[in-house]
Amino acid sequence: MTTPPQPATDTGLDAHLVVTRPGFHLDITLTAAPGEVVALLGPNGAGKTTALRALAGLTDLTAGHLHLDGERLDRTPPESRPVGVVFQDYLLFPHLTALDNVAFGPRCQGATKAESRALAAAWLDRMGLAGHAGAKPRRLSGGQAQRVALARALATRPRLLLLDEPLAALDARTRLDVRSQLRRHLAEFEAVAVLVTHDPLDAMVLADRLIVIEHGRVVQQGTPADIARHPRTDYIAHLVGLNLYRGRAEGHTVKTASGPAISIAEELSGDVFVAFPPSAVTLFRDRPTGTSARNLWRCEVTGLETHGDQIRAGLTGALPLAADLTTVAAAELDLHPGAAVWATVKASQTHAYPA
Repeated sequence: MTTPPQPATDTGLDAHLVVTRPGFHLDITLTAAPGEVVALLGPNGAGKTTALRALAGLTDLTAGHLHLDGERLDRTPPESRPVGVVFQDYLLFPHLTALDNVAFGPRCQGATKAESRALAAAWLDRMGLAGHAGAKPRRLSGGQAQRVALARALATRPRLLLLDEPLAALDARTRLDVRSQLRRHLAEFEAVAVLVTHDPLDAMVLADRLIVIEHGRVVQQGTPADIARHPRTDYIAHLVGLNLYRGRAEGHTVKTASGPAISIAEELSGDVFVAFPPSAVTLFRDRPTGTSARNLWRCEVTGLETHGDQIRAGLTGALPLAADLTTVAAAELDLHPGAAVWATVKASQTHAYPA
């Protein structure tokens, strides 16, 4: 008889989520301590929502295990799990007031109507929504609805809080304010919180630790600062705004897989990644002379797009590159798709680390 897997600890989350369906296979390990906020980050179709649904009990595991605070949950019905969920579209009951939406969970757990409404009122007050207790969802702004949904999830005192793209339905201006409020509420949450998002800023601001998923597998995990400084896939590099290459280092030179060499500041040997920001790339229409930059490549502009208050140029050639420059500089260089340019990067502006 096979012995069922045992949890690594008796507190927090210990999960090995395996879900197989036609054309897709998810296989990730996920652990988190009480009070920790973990963000699952990845492109569309990576498996983030499948993982969240498996944690909530809305998708069955094909294999693996799910333990929370030392208890096995993968055989527990969703309604019996100590799990709170904030869905992307909030899914508030349209016929109930904000107060009764929040009171719904405690009522289902056996609290009296009076107890449930008192608890709901306290949570709405905590969220700064005491004045909106009698409003129905259609009368709430996006930010208010998000906070009601969060209050509804927290009112059941969950040991695991799941948030599925909780800021995706908000406009940019509201998002900034609600993100700050959500960060404060998550900092006060004493159990495990798992956030699913495709937005790197949401993940960086809200989470203590990031787990990046691609094609149903974990490709990198660590603190936001570590992920931002040491990306290990093109997807992550794009998210954090870095040019990223893999190659083999010998001293201060890295030979990339595609052929050209990159001069680096560090002295390394073996397989490495090399990263540098688009702002480190300087463009010239003619081959520069007298430059101190040790990296020089001939490229062609493939596209231009506004990036904040700058222009980001996509380049192809010896290396695919992204370069940031001011609008004035782009005009002076007469940049346009198909334009031939020279790109330089100083070795001191690169960052290399073991692959």
